[in-house]
Amino acid sequence: MKRWIAAMGFAGLLVPGLVFAGLFEKVGTFDGQFLKIDVGARGAAMGGAFVAVADDATALYWNAAGVARIETDKSELSLNHANWPADLSFDQVGYVFHVKKIPGAFGIHVRSLSMQPMAVTTATQQDESGPNSTGVTFDAGMMAFGATYARSLTDKFSAGATVNLLHEGLAEISQQAVTFDIGTLYDVGTAGMKIGMAISNIGSEIKFIDRSARIPAVFRVGTSATLMSSSDQKLIGSFEFSHPPDNAERMNVGAEYSFRKYLFVRGGYNINYDSEGLAAGVGFHFPVSVAGMADLDYAYTDMKDLGATHRFSLTFQF
Repeated sequence: MKRWIAAMGFAGLLVPGLVFAGLFEKVGTFDGQFLKIDVGARGAAMGGAFVAVADDATALYWNAAGVARIETDKSELSLNHANWPADLSFDQVGYVFHVKKIPGAFGIHVRSLSMQPMAVTTATQQDESGPNSTGVTFDAGMMAFGATYARSLTDKFSAGATVNLLHEGLAEISQQAVTFDIGTLYDVGTAGMKIGMAISNIGSEIKFIDRSARIPAVFRVGTSATLMSSSDQKLIGSFEFSHPPDNAERMNVGAEYSFRKYLFVRGGYNINYDSEGLAAGVGFHFPVSVAGMADLDYAYTDMKDLGATHRFSLTFQF
């Protein structure tokens, strides 16, 4: 009996170790990691719990089905920037529009992760400037170009899909790949509750120089609901679960409070992430013309040992 108890105790210690060892083996084995960087200050400020909210142009990233919820007589242009760790810059531009006599909504976007040019050094020429420099610079970056179509199939259910062309470059070397995103959004009909699901980055491997690696397809499912609503105020809560192929399962929780549809205060938390944690932000909705409106949003995300990330978004509705 004692031997059995000792064996079970040893197994209890060993199994978690094997699980974490399996997770560790997957980390760093996938390419295209910039595809997992959240787009937009609004969704990021809500702790990344946005797959079941996704009602603006940033839905091109979060959940393609969400672009079908934009008013049929309106278009949206979204400009997003993030100061990423290691002096990197993450930018995205998205545009959602409608075509007369064709049901549904269309969208196009481009996003990139880029760095400032760096000086090429050698064993004998290691100065970035001066007589010992090579005088040559290089840069590296990743880009994704996407086209989206989404449609409301009923008054409660919408679906959408995106095709993306990926481009990666390092100095003189570059490579391309194609991926797909799909998403659905369903209105439950009670308390403004919605259920969203999205699978992003479905695609083949990408080969860089002489090595091939898979693209990180990510599954997300979540729900959002109106927790409070009056003539002047509204509070939305959201929860999301995601399963990346190269790490442990993650959860995201967030909320958005609005006052007179002008001031927005947001907060959230990224649970079980290696670097991201607490998130918060603020936004403003204001007119820019007789028929046009704009949103100016800011988000702060605690990146733990990597410092903090600041996101800025400007969205035009016209």
